[in-house]
Amino acid sequence: MERHNYLFTSESVTEGHPDKVCDQISDGVLDAVLKSDPRGRVACETYVTMGLIIVGGEITTNSFIHVHDLCRNILKDIGYSDQKYGFDYHTCAILNAIHAQSPDIAQGVDRGGAGDQGMMFGYACRETEELMPLPIMLAHRLSLRLTEVRKKKILGYLGPDGKSQVTVEYAGGRPKRVTNVVIAAQHTHEAVEKNAFFRKGRKDIIEKVIKPVVGDYLTKDTEFFINQTGLFLVGGPQSDTGMTGRKIIVDTYGGSIPHGGGAFSGKDPTKVDRSAAYMMRYVAKNIVAAGLAERCQLQIAYVIGRAEPVSVNVNTFGTGKVSDERLVRLVRDNFDLTPVGIIKTLDLKKPIYRKTAAYGHFGRREQGFTWELTDKAKILARRA
Repeated sequence: MERHNYLFTSESVTEGHPDKVCDQISDGVLDAVLKSDPRGRVACETYVTMGLIIVGGEITTNSFIHVHDLCRNILKDIGYSDQKYGFDYHTCAILNAIHAQSPDIAQGVDRGGAGDQGMMFGYACRETEELMPLPIMLAHRLSLRLTEVRKKKILGYLGPDGKSQVTVEYAGGRPKRVTNVVIAAQHTHEAVEKNAFFRKGRKDIIEKVIKPVVGDYLTKDTEFFINQTGLFLVGGPQSDTGMTGRKIIVDTYGGSIPHGGGAFSGKDPTKVDRSAAYMMRYVAKNIVAAGLAERCQLQIAYVIGRAEPVSVNVNTFGTGKVSDERLVRLVRDNFDLTPVGIIKTLDLKKPIYRKTAAYGHFGRREQGFTWELTDKAKILARRA
């Protein structure tokens, strides 16, 4: 039996977090390939540490990508433009270790098969307008707001690295209030020297970051934990190594449902780790938008070289207007779940990926996030 009264926590990170720097570079490489070669195959991994970026992986394309310029431009956009942040796009070393994709894998993908085995999940629920779980949406908005107040100089003493965490109390299975908010925000030496962070930084973040985002879910009992160690001077790749694909829960649903384990960034859409997870979000969102369930989780699984999935599972947690078995049939009858069909349905061979690499792949309203459309909802409702 499901619990109806509980606490649930999700976290997010800013675009300056070392892992997210890597995700953005890997997806930047993917976009650069797809821009001139939509048939290119990309599996790009990035590693960052103090003063060094390593870009590797397997890429097959007829285009040329200037990896060094791409890395430096992304670092500049993020805000690593000064040595005071411990990492500088002018001076960091960049190592290119990219090679070609295995022909053994290519022969299976070339005929329309999945690029690997594995299982992927998708989810939608009625907790927010975006049909996403509330904790992860609030966490993303807080991280995005940290970046906004930094780049607009509203809080000019903040650095690019940062994290957020939100705990939501559920009553009767629905979000009731936020019990605590955690913010870790990199800041400069100037903030310490002027005593700004200790004198007013905590209040600034509560007033200019947390309250505008969390709003009505705050109560007089909500706790705020802001830079709990007292200092966050050393951040970004100077303090932590980063790698592509280490924020898979941040990228998806904040832990609300299982995860198949496959990361997204740096992978072209023939990789079902990415494209099938996008498709499952699309299907789940359309089922909920059609009024067929309050919550909907899908799992799909593939084997390398085979186009059709080996399994499809739907779980509406007892909220479905029709049986889960009926929904499985609806999904199979109304959605092409082959890799080729997914790419065509969601129009995935376009350079849309770098903007997915920070602040979540789901619940986004920007152009290009085709898996967020609900254009099949009326058809599903009618055929159910």
